[in-house]
Amino acid sequence: MARQNHRGAAQERRRIILPNHRFKAIACLALAALTAGAQAQWQPTRNVEIIAPAAPGSALDNVARLVQRVLQEKKLTSATLNVVDKAGGGNAVGFNYLNSRSADGHAVLVTPFTIITNKITGANPIDYQDVTPISMLADEHIAFVVSATSPIKSGRDLLERLKRDPSSVSMALASALGNANHIAVSLAGKTAGVDPKRFRIAVFNSSGESITAVLGGHVDLAITTTGLVGPHVQAGRVRVLAVASDKRLAGALAQTPTWREQGADVVFSSWRALIGPRGMTPEQVTYWDGLMAKLSIQDEWLRELDQNALTPAYMNAEATRKLFVQQAATLRGILADLGLAR
Repeated sequence: MARQNHRGAAQERRRIILPNHRFKAIACLALAALTAGAQAQWQPTRNVEIIAPAAPGSALDNVARLVQRVLQEKKLTSATLNVVDKAGGGNAVGFNYLNSRSADGHAVLVTPFTIITNKITGANPIDYQDVTPISMLADEHIAFVVSATSPIKSGRDLLERLKRDPSSVSMALASALGNANHIAVSLAGKTAGVDPKRFRIAVFNSSGESITAVLGGHVDLAITTTGLVGPHVQAGRVRVLAVASDKRLAGALAQTPTWREQGADVVFSSWRALIGPRGMTPEQVTYWDGLMAKLSIQDEWLRELDQNALTPAYMNAEATRKLFVQQAATLRGILADLGLAR
């Protein structure tokens, strides 16, 4: 390269005039280079859909709307953004909708790890290999929730009841068997020697619906991510028996003991990641990954995560892809033990 620069400088000193056809060729090369540079800086040219593969008011919907709000308020993108809820099929409806937009950088989806487990359980053929990983967003812990009037007063009470009769406690979770909530309650049961395959579980489209079922007396227990629980705790409507975290959480759940404090070694959480449809270009991934990197350090983002008992967990696209691969192997083993692997 140094020799080429030196030669170019020497030519300039001799004032060599290029023939017209050579000038045109160089002009075309320069234009191609500019075009390539423009492609490398892809950005949305129309409205962007942030898809939540669950019902309005769900934990996934809340994270999707938080992403939308902070991106808009901080003017991190010039694109218009709207949240689209696609509930059903254990997130499968949302995944199918995302992939109907193949190679389109104007659609992204906030996913839990059902993007890994759905294919293992046979719930949906789409998994992490059929979409485009963009970034990890946050880690969300799992709470075990009963009505404030429930006779079940603690995590120990719950395990004792399950030991006597595993089907005696009706449970609600969203939005698919084999997800983080199901795995967490199964791990809790196994610490007490209970067969989790005997649990009586109802599956809802969102964690919000699970909590509503508890409040209405339709089920005894909701296993849900913590993001939706705080307001109900503060209003005195529910009691959180335990959280499956390694230490107590802040905010409204600060007084809630962990499972470990109650003699059960259960630490398990769910994550929230951003994915795009299959076939996204490297330039599109670069744009979205850079945008999520900016989002991850915004004070408003960090404050909202903390208030909703979520932990910041940003990873870039490549690190997120590697995590998906690693967890696919781990989760297959757990789900096989539950009799859910296909």
